Amino acid sequence: MSLQLRKNAKYALLTPTSMGVRITPVNGQPVHSSQLFEMQATSAETNVASISSFLGLPVKVLTTFVKDSPIASFIKSDLHRRNIDFEGPEIPQGGPWGYRHQFNIADSGYGLRGPRVLNDRAGEVGRTLNVKDFDLERIFSKEGVKIIHLSGLIAALSPETSNFCLEIARYAKKEGTLISFDLNYRATFWKGREAELRTTFSEIASLSDILIGNEEDFQLCLGIKGPAEGGKGLENAIDSFKEMIMNAQVTFPNVSVFGNTLREVISANEHLWGAIVYNGKDWQVIKPRPIYVLDRIGGGDGFVGGLLYGILKEWNIEKCTQFAWASGALATTFLTDYAQPADEEQIWSIWEGNARVKR
Repeated sequence: MSLQLRKNAKYALLTPTSMGVRITPVNGQPVHSSQLFEMQATSAETNVASISSFLGLPVKVLTTFVKDSPIASFIKSDLHRRNIDFEGPEIPQGGPWGYRHQFNIADSGYGLRGPRVLNDRAGEVGRTLNVKDFDLERIFSKEGVKIIHLSGLIAALSPETSNFCLEIARYAKKEGTLISFDLNYRATFWKGREAELRTTFSEIASLSDILIGNEEDFQLCLGIKGPAEGGKGLENAIDSFKEMIMNAQVTFPNVSVFGNTLREVISANEHLWGAIVYNGKDWQVIKPRPIYVLDRIGGGDGFVGGLLYGILKEWNIEKCTQFAWASGALATTFLTDYAQPADEEQIWSIWEGNARVKR
């Protein structure tokens, strides 16, 4: 792969994020019929970063916190436990109708009962992310970052966060930091801002070295022609996905690595899971294979986290893709949104289909 990692950087991976908490009923029950819930700190971007942080690489997030909030303290403790550094301003709550950390209320589903997720993001403090609150010269020039990972969730959260991600991408490019961009389209975030966000996302994509999404993301975020509807199944549509990525390469020639996950749902607990990765020269295609799912949320983030870890380790494209696929599969076996790999061997055992007891 034609990716040049910055040498002597303090951080392997850095990502801007808006932290919140997820509340999930115990024992796989629906939200409306439950009285007992578990709470965890969460964000898509820290889901990605956790693969590298649990495997020993230095990772940091840029975020915002509600000042004197017990939820903020809960989040900080969780980030410490995951070996993730963080920095960001403390924003006064401003009274009971002021700022807060987002709540994600999720039913994991079971069998033929699909998952249901309610995002409660009113007053979300992460929407205030502003480049003026961070010393970019210190972070990128003095400390150094090998890869910055940007998410379309943060880029679309508010006009302020859109500008924040764009300014970060411009600065990172100038300093020789590789840029990863996971498009992560959300229709509710884009409503009424389509033209503005298409322009922002297109510029970030043009600056990116690694571009990740699915067929919906590439089409709706960037206007890239994607696979036609046809109900043929994912395996039969792989050539269409390749064509979409080639279309994206024409539009964004500076991108070195394209990633596209493939998922077909059999039930809430069984999926067909595959991937396509292209480095401008070689195709790596993992045809959808059955995986067993405890909780699907974070599987795509696990894939991205595994791909970035492989790039940071300077593995070849084949090894990166295999590790990414297995990292995503690992994430779906956790009740947390993020995978917590014990070591690389655990992930490689998933790729190999080896679920034997390790003693």
